[in-house]
Amino acid sequence: MTVEIEYEAEIEMPLSIEYHSFIQNVIEAALDYENCPYEVEVNVLLTDNAAIQAINLEQRQIDRPTDVLSFPMQEYPTPSDFSELEKEATAFHPETGELLLGDIVISVEKVMEQAEKYGHSIERELGFLVAHSMLHLFGYDHMEENEAKKMEKKQEEILQKIGLTR
Repeated sequence: MTVEIEYEAEIEMPLSIEYHSFIQNVIEAALDYENCPYEVEVNVLLTDNAAIQAINLEQRQIDRPTDVLSFPMQEYPTPSDFSELEKEATAFHPETGELLLGDIVISVEKVMEQAEKYGHSIERELGFLVAHSMLHLFGYDHMEENEAKKMEKKQEEILQKIGLTR
């Protein structure tokens, strides 16, 4: 598994743990939870509100900062249905053979704001956003109420697997 993490925010995220291994653990938990049969490549960018707002405007035409953006590189017949991916030559990295899942962009400022707002740790908020984004990379969405409830349940179960409860 390849997890590339870039930290471009000018502020420090006050975590009690090292964020590289923490993010990697959440990604691994999501992969296990969804029974992904492949080694994967995921890119994570930790940035600030200004940068995520610019990306949000460019990619989604929404001119405001958000907490997390997900950019899946695969399409699935149904969420987490990995059965068709081998038919797509571009689904896998040509040198490593890893499944190219996609990119995650997280606002460090939003992580800290939302942890305070919801009354839980920064680790819990960061873990939640990584798990949420991973589900998007597996093809899940939350545009309809039933989809949102399904995603919420999955996010909580992933976080429980690694001991990040409310």
